[in-house]
Amino acid sequence: MKRSEINDVIREMEAMVKRSGVHLPPFCHLTPEQWACAGAEYDEIRDNMLGWDITDYGLGKFDQVGFALITLRNGNAAQPERYPKTYAEKLLYLRQSQYSPMHFHWRKMEDIINRSGGNVLIRVYLSTPDEELDRETPVSVSVDGVRRTVPAGSQIRLTPGESITIFPGLYHDFTVEAGSGPVLLGEVSQCNDDNTDNRFWEPVGRFPTIEEDEPPYRLLCGEYPPAK
Repeated sequence: MKRSEINDVIREMEAMVKRSGVHLPPFCHLTPEQWACAGAEYDEIRDNMLGWDITDYGLGKFDQVGFALITLRNGNAAQPERYPKTYAEKLLYLRQSQYSPMHFHWRKMEDIINRSGGNVLIRVYLSTPDEELDRETPVSVSVDGVRRTVPAGSQIRLTPGESITIFPGLYHDFTVEAGSGPVLLGEVSQCNDDNTDNRFWEPVGRFPTIEEDEPPYRLLCGEYPPAK
């Protein structure tokens, strides 16, 4: 992705968050210059990859496949003594045209909440023992505490305020319902580890290769410099 494209989508998500009446923590507003001077007191943000995260899954077509997110809080299973939180929280932003590919998590359970905007469609499949899509077995899911069973491959439609629980091993993808507008999602989960806990059905990348065509507006969560 071009840095200019990343800068634009961050500004776009900031505007969506503001329209939705949500306030971001101070570290989301730090400039690259401020990060260059940040000391060890910011290590929880660095070590747990809090902050901005823009992905095109390495496919180079962000308008079709990808999304923007902010990790607001997170623990760290690799350093539980230092970071004992057992939970994480994110905000996710999808444009109307965007898709997030089919995947599951080996360890993480999460609730996906439609916070604002349009309607999100979440397709679900159980996984087989060899980690393929189970295209036959119906899926039992909890939508805002109400249990329902749907055919394999069904899309669960979440309007603003609605949520679904995604358990480990449940394949799911995201897309925005046509004509409903961009969506701001929330995610409340167990600790998040994007380096080791994502099983994509079709192999994709997770973090973008960046073409530096202009200075960064905000640093992404993997770009923070070491503490001064």
